[in-house]
Amino acid sequence: MVIGTGPASGKSLAYQLPVLNALATDSRARALYLSPTKALGHDQLRAAHALAAAVPRLADVAPTAYDGDSPDEVRRFARERSRWLFSNPEMTHLSVLRNHARWAVLLRNLRFVIVDECHYYRGVFGSNVAMVLRRLLRLCARYSAHPTVIFASATTASPGATAADLIGQPVVEVTEDGSPRGARTVALWEPALRSDVIGEHGAPVRRSAGAEAARVMADLIVEGAQTLTFVRSRRAAELTALGARARLVDIAPELSDTVASYRAGYLAEDRSALHQALAEGQLRGLATTNALELGVDIAGLDAVVLAGFPGTVASFWQQAGRSGRRGQGALVVLIARDDPLDTYLVHHPAALLDKPVERVVIDPVNPHLLGPQLLCAATELPLDDAEVRSWGAVEVAESLVDDGLLRRRNGRYFPAPGVKPHAAVDVRGAIGGQIVIVEAGTGRLLGSVGVGQAPAAAHPGAVYLHQGETYVVDSLDFQDGIGFVHAEDPGYATFAREVTDIAVTGTGERLVFGPVALGLVPVTVTNHVVGYLRRQLSGEVLDFVELDMPEHTLPTTAVMYTITSDALVRSGIEATRIPGSLHAAEHAAIGLLPLVASCDRGDIGGMSTATGPEGLPSVFVYDGYPGGAGFAERGFRRARTWLGATAEAIEACECPSGCPSCVQSPKCGNGNDPLDKAGAVRVLRLVLAELSEESP
Repeated sequence: MVIGTGPASGKSLAYQLPVLNALATDSRARALYLSPTKALGHDQLRAAHALAAAVPRLADVAPTAYDGDSPDEVRRFARERSRWLFSNPEMTHLSVLRNHARWAVLLRNLRFVIVDECHYYRGVFGSNVAMVLRRLLRLCARYSAHPTVIFASATTASPGATAADLIGQPVVEVTEDGSPRGARTVALWEPALRSDVIGEHGAPVRRSAGAEAARVMADLIVEGAQTLTFVRSRRAAELTALGARARLVDIAPELSDTVASYRAGYLAEDRSALHQALAEGQLRGLATTNALELGVDIAGLDAVVLAGFPGTVASFWQQAGRSGRRGQGALVVLIARDDPLDTYLVHHPAALLDKPVERVVIDPVNPHLLGPQLLCAATELPLDDAEVRSWGAVEVAESLVDDGLLRRRNGRYFPAPGVKPHAAVDVRGAIGGQIVIVEAGTGRLLGSVGVGQAPAAAHPGAVYLHQGETYVVDSLDFQDGIGFVHAEDPGYATFAREVTDIAVTGTGERLVFGPVALGLVPVTVTNHVVGYLRRQLSGEVLDFVELDMPEHTLPTTAVMYTITSDALVRSGIEATRIPGSLHAAEHAAIGLLPLVASCDRGDIGGMSTATGPEGLPSVFVYDGYPGGAGFAERGFRRARTWLGATAEAIEACECPSGCPSCVQSPKCGNGNDPLDKAGAVRVLRLVLAELSEESP
């Protein structure tokens, strides 16, 4: 079952009550709760403790956290004594499944598996989680248990289909939201273009969303509204809080000390003090990263301000839902950033307010991902032919046999001696290896980035963000798999510039509509980071720094379209304008794909060429992960919606010839040249006119 309703609609109670009832009526029953963030898991753990403590029959339930921070004695208690385990997909993979014999009591008596905030499981992360869940249910069946799986999801398109993709079984969908809800006013604000700052190639620059958010938050506080403002980084949270305080000093000095900032990593006592200050009204404004999107029960605020679209419609409503809880009215203000998707949403509010078109996308049959997962499954319990077929993994399994990692006997697959695959699978990370990011002065491990993403995200000189903290990359060593950084806030952001080449490697799926062809094809992408742009937070470009980085080759999946040159000329695009028109259409399409596929702009890439396959003008948008992640396929399936929104976003931008809000890209290896804004609209309108009503 999946419960796909809005924030504060009672989803937690919907799974807590059946779990508690099962634990109260069956002394052997067990339950497993999985969350994508530690904060959310701990918040739900506190709620479970309170509920269990209120019922004498539940005294032995002992809800317990089992995550990477749990001490050894807590882990032992969780395994031996707890009847309600609060964990995450990583620990399920690395501990419960790998050492399932030690967890036999849990697996044999598991009645419920709760997968909270399941809309967060998307792309490679979601695909890995899908295989972890299937492996979990497979082992439960081995121990003669058949638990009920309950998913909780924010409002997205087809939550039932998404949940079914995660476990490979039909899922009942519950989407009717009967919770009491006060009136909510949503305001969409596009900052004005500045006359005192010039961007790349003389493009206009908008006032920053953070500066506008600070002003709006201060004005709301003066009007008596307790306000929460969401921003992208810790630095932005601090600057927004400072900006709001500075404005309050001018217009209402008595309120200037009622604004604070918040980020991930606060201690429990700090969170408690924050909650108390908000509850008692001492704190009137709070600027925060998405640390408060999940996992912290802050409710009843009067207003929420978002400094930029948070990436998905589901996240927008998660953040917006922090206001107006308990049935009261509320105000939500979305302030657009310099981004094509933000531009589109401001001018097309129905995309936010009507039935969602955004679908959570996963691709668990990606062979690059499926191979390691199949090895893990076979190590846990030998696989039979029926299981391999049900997972769409016959070719992958045979490849593992050919490589000597699996052995096939009597219709079953066994791991080769010495194979220990679990540690090599990064459930949350990229495929193909990781670069660890280490703070040079302390040796502290900050995080990791996929080998494929490292040249663009962690090149020397890059500004690297970790939990809102700002670092600058000193060095990147691919051979040793390590990048060193130091703590510094340079006051600018960096944007890698990549030169891209694409080769179509197979037929894929193609649809022809007169002079236009639409395809979903396998490709090999060659990326070469040639340098990076340094841009101030105001939008002003400082300079371009050249780099000499190794080329990276990526086998993946792309959605593409081709147009005959004659059709382009007939639509008013002469031959000299074709490259710039395709280039601008490609940039904008990359920015708008997250409208229909739950991805970030950094998850995808693109390329355009006047002489693509068969010598035709072509535009490609590809998944930035080996084998694909499902984002390009979603674009192919929803091409009319996606490309229509792309054209409308370009048309809605008032700049004369292109800017970051429509057709300029911070990643463009060609320096955003040539770009033809008007030509891009003609290209997209031509494609849309040729696509039939029956097309995707």
